Amino acid sequence: MLDSNRLRHLEQMPLWDFALAFYSEPEVERACLTLQDAGGVDVCELLLHGWLFVHGLEALPDALAEQRQSRQAWQRQVTQVLRHLRRRLKPEASNSEAIAALRKTIQQAELQAERENLQRWQAWALDLPEPQQRLRNRAETSHDVEKWLQDRFFFAELEAGCAAAPDTHESVSRAWLSLATRLDRFEVPR
Repeated sequence: MLDSNRLRHLEQMPLWDFALAFYSEPEVERACLTLQDAGGVDVCELLLHGWLFVHGLEALPDALAEQRQSRQAWQRQVTQVLRHLRRRLKPEASNSEAIAALRKTIQQAELQAERENLQRWQAWALDLPEPQQRLRNRAETSHDVEKWLQDRFFFAELEAGCAAAPDTHESVSRAWLSLATRLDRFEVPR
């Protein structure tokens, strides 16, 4: 049975607010970008799992798999396109104020696309009246936050992809550990 207190606390802290607070924690931004660039991890989904975790909840795997496809399509078709454009324009932006302004506009659009994605994740998680079809109470006995987080992202598959590049494997492992440490200590603002 889904704990109504946990669900109520989740509803009181929007995913976007959690994302801003958690992302500003030391090392979190770097860890998220490492996992995104080296491991192909969707940072918005990563933030969803963190948000659920700090409220003592987790997504049910089957329900998550369906939503993950929709959210990944958004990331591919919208957010990644904007990110690619922003990164592509970086060298030119240092020599042109007009390109720098364009790049800033694209960066704002990319951030808005990520915010929209997070809002869609939140709507999915809290879709009433049946959130118990998507969420469950996280076992309080789970002390290994890093493994819990890695399990949400099929870490064994990601790790196999990084095995050929020891430096990448090392940086991805450090990123997971850094996120888990911050997540385990994260205090939900009251």
